[in-house]
This record gives sequence, C-alpha cells and structure tokens, in this order.
Amino acid sequence: MPVRTVSLLVSLLLISISNASASDSVTHTAKETFVDVANTQWMHGASKCKNDVNPPIQVVQADESSYVLRQNKCVTFEAPFIYVLFGRDIVLVLDTGANASPVESPIYQTIESLLSQQRRVLASPIPKLLVVHSHSHNDHTKGDFQFEGKPGVEIVATNNKALETQLGLSDWPNRNSSIDLGDRVVTIIPTPGHQEQSIAIYDHQTKWLMTGDTLYPGAIRVKNWSDFRNSIKRLLEFSQTNPVSHIMGAHIELNRQTGELYRIGSTYQPHEAPLGLDIEQLAHLNNNLQRTSKAKKLVFESFTISPLSRFEKFLSRALSKRDRQQ
Repeated sequence: MPVRTVSLLVSLLLISISNASASDSVTHTAKETFVDVANTQWMHGASKCKNDVNPPIQVVQADESSYVLRQNKCVTFEAPFIYVLFGRDIVLVLDTGANASPVESPIYQTIESLLSQQRRVLASPIPKLLVVHSHSHNDHTKGDFQFEGKPGVEIVATNNKALETQLGLSDWPNRNSSIDLGDRVVTIIPTPGHQEQSIAIYDHQTKWLMTGDTLYPGAIRVKNWSDFRNSIKRLLEFSQTNPVSHIMGAHIELNRQTGELYRIGSTYQPHEAPLGLDIEQLAHLNNNLQRTSKAKKLVFESFTISPLSRFEKFLSRALSKRDRQQ
C-alpha cells in the first residue's frame, strides 16, 4: 500500500452527517454538530484506491465527549471502528486499528488533536489515555505501536493477567468490572468465543454496548462455540438491567440493499448496512444459540455466525503464538 499523504487536518474536519456523502466535510463552529453514529453513512472505500480522495481516518462526534473513528478501506480493507470516550480524568480508547503506520493511519495523532479540542472545554487537563482492546486480533491492536512510550498513555495487554490487574476482570469470564473515567463510568463484560480474551464495553453515558467482533453487521467467526453462547447470553442479561441505545461492533461487512456480505478483502463497500444493531437482534441470536449446542452456521438478517474449522483454529493458535513472541 503506498504511503498516504492526505492531511490529518482534513481527517479531523470530516464529520459525517446522516444521509450525507462520506466525503463531505463540516467545519466545527461554536455549536457542535453531533451525529447518530449507529445510522450514519461511513467512508466505505473506493472502486480504485489510487483515485481515493478520502482521509485516512474518518472522525465522527456523537456527543460532546464521544467519538467514533474509522480507518479508510483503501488503507486497510478491515476498516475497523475505534471508540474514543472522554471522562474528566481518563480518555478510554477502544482498539487501535489495523495499521501501525503513523503516516498511513495516524490514530494517535488524531486522538491527540481531539484531546487538544477537549482541553479547551474541560476545566483541567486529562492525565491518562487508557488504551484497551476488544480482543487480541491484529486488526484491532496494530496501532498500539503509535501509543507506545507516549506520556500519560497506559496500554492494556490482551492477556488474562493484564485484564485482571489493569481492568479488574477477576474470576474470568464470570464477573464484570467497572472503570470511572471521571464523571463517566464504563462497564467491562467478558465475552470470549470469537477469541479467548474478547471483551465488550458498556458506556453508561451514551448507552452504547461496544462488542468488537463478538457482534456486528457482518460475518462473525466463532472459535469456541460454548464460550460464545455463554457470552451472548451474558450480554443479553446485562442489557435487561441496563438500557442499551445501540450495539456497536468493530466492522461493517453487509450490503444493506442486497443483504449479502461483501467479499473478504474488498476495498469498496457501497450501500453498507448501519453500524448499530439492537437488543431485539441480540435476543433473537441468543434464542437461536441456546437451541444450538452443536457448532454450525447460523444466518440472520444482519449477520451470520459460523464456527472456525479445525485448520482455522490451528492457524489462529499459531498466529497468536507468533504475535506473543514479537
């Protein structure tokens, strides 16, 4: 992939609005324009990436202290979503994306610019940037490189020891934990199944349930079927006592017009389905999973669930071991 030279400033000015083109830009004024991120139209790549004029990172502001970022599909076909939640004392960054290059995909620099904007609003500077991950797959962790060694940054590793000591997730996966960001609380929910250390995060301010690759509009692959069934049940039970505005995953892989999945590796996804899912869809999934003890492919309107093959599990273990050794 050639090095992108698109200005970061353009990226920060690109604030998508509902039913608007993803390449439209809106300059911030004294009165912010907030967006329904669950239903907005996102940057969705280009048929010829050499002609792509979109910024490397799309920045969408949901409210005065909540942002969703998406990486450009012409930079990485995975185009994962990254969540940035500002508290008074801590900024929570959920995932760092699929590209390590600060030139091709300047995640840290983008968040630093958001920090500068927020410091003008907040009464005191924010002392900590807490980087956590929905799970360990490298399309959600590659951007860690940009945060390493930066002042005020704490990166939570994707292993059980780090999840317990840094996030308070003891008795895995049976107990949730909470973090007070400063006048803003998030709850962390263990969700193994797609990957062994998968977590979901519930934000008590936006009421978002952020599920990583455990649930999103696309092709969800399951490594451990029993763990996945239990995790979906756990999420549903949590949602029955905590209001959820939207279920927000880490990818979009579904065409809303045809109901079909885009091919793997696609850098152009026109007519994407909305990012946000709802509790009814979660309940429908749970009902089917509880009746399906044996792993098999399940097809729903907005996503599919399918188990990894034995070879895929072997390959996943090998890649995980390689990543730990690097």
